[in-house]
Amino acid sequence: MSTVRGARERARVEVTAAIKDEARRHLAEEGAAKLSLRAVARELGMVSSALYRYFPSRDELLTALIIDAYDSVGAAAEEADAAGRAAGGAPRARWVCVCEAVRAWALEHPHEFALIYGSPVPGYSAPLDTVGPASRVANTFIGILRTAHAGHGLALPPLPQALRPEGLRMTADFAEGLPPEVTVALVAAWAQFVGLISFELFGQFNRVVEDRATFFAYAVDRLAHDVGLSADPRG
Repeated sequence: MSTVRGARERARVEVTAAIKDEARRHLAEEGAAKLSLRAVARELGMVSSALYRYFPSRDELLTALIIDAYDSVGAAAEEADAAGRAAGGAPRARWVCVCEAVRAWALEHPHEFALIYGSPVPGYSAPLDTVGPASRVANTFIGILRTAHAGHGLALPPLPQALRPEGLRMTADFAEGLPPEVTVALVAAWAQFVGLISFELFGQFNRVVEDRATFFAYAVDRLAHDVGLSADPRG
């Protein structure tokens, strides 16, 4: 009985993977808004009722794709940071390594980047299941800043008094242990970071920036400065 159950579980894993792979192909060709369970089933040679046993709705399939994408880019960020730590990199160097890893992932997975960081899908509301995976990259940056704050110090960015209550709230919500000046600067840097990659992926740098790798390295180094990370190689 256990052998039969194991074979069924393996078959389910394989079919689920095939469905998601085909759905990603549809994302690349049609975009998330046009993702259709019937179209995916047709391409796989399945009847729609069979596919519904794996994903009862389009939204559940979208959620699975979104979680996979967040986990994939999150793993890339975490692995880059771990490699930086193992090499004895200072927080600023680790910041740059993580930024470069996320950019590399985005260039390899442009349609998945668009799914998680692009325009919202009409009619779709992401469930709470996506929150943890969605936080992985940001939490990697927060961890770098915590290390700098605890061991090396941060040059606190200026914070307008009017923004201090918001900075305190955001710090309590997701960046405990950081000064509110740094939390506010990090949120601003995060928006600019995602924008940098989006501009490169979606053509806004055409006829503007030619050496994009060098420009990106310069830009993320400036963002490191903005959040208070020292340029001193010791931290």
